[in-house]
Amino acid sequence: MSKIKNIIWPQVILFGDSITQFSFQPNGWGSEIANQLARKCDVVNRGLSGYNSRWAKIVLPRLISKDSASSNHIAAVTVFFGANDCALEDKNPQQHIPLQEYSENLKDIVKHLGSVGVSADKVIFITPPPLHEPAWEKECVLKGSALNRLNSVAGQYAQACVQAAGQCGADVLDLWTLMQKDGQDFTGYLSDGLHLSEKGNQFVSQHLWTLLKSRVEHLPFILPYWGDVDPKQPESGLLCD
Repeated sequence: MSKIKNIIWPQVILFGDSITQFSFQPNGWGSEIANQLARKCDVVNRGLSGYNSRWAKIVLPRLISKDSASSNHIAAVTVFFGANDCALEDKNPQQHIPLQEYSENLKDIVKHLGSVGVSADKVIFITPPPLHEPAWEKECVLKGSALNRLNSVAGQYAQACVQAAGQCGADVLDLWTLMQKDGQDFTGYLSDGLHLSEKGNQFVSQHLWTLLKSRVEHLPFILPYWGDVDPKQPESGLLCD
């Protein structure tokens, strides 16, 4: 009797901070991507609330190693950091990362992914979104602190993210620019001035899918459509390669 082979499901890994961690909530951008890829690919949430790119670079080898990369057939990785890195150093030194280091950290993340078999063309950077300062200031005051981020500074980190992507051959979704394109009011994309609202999640999922689909559209539908299964001999279709 021949040995039955396990089915290997390709993976799309979402690596980022709280905006990624919360993306599997109802109507979140991660859950929307997972729904698009049902029966084709596992979408794995590796969002780490509060993390910056320095901490991300440190923990990444524990999350994606050579063994996991080769055995799980990673189709794509999103790298979504910067919203914490861009915190003002004098107001939030714990999360702040200098701009140049942020850029280098992103490049190092791509280098590590390449070393474990995930090529740069499978990587999609996502820039921090714009910041609505009045709304975020209210959140800061509730926590007993002063406003600790500025939209203009978030824009500098977004620009650095775009440049880093170009330098290492990764793709990029520039949320900071897209959400403010042609002077549009971006505040509806945010729930508290920093994190995404339902509208913001929809915006991210739609634009990310545009970049992601070319990396996953070749993936086959896993296991036969139910109507194609022979009810008298289901094993003939369900256990074949």
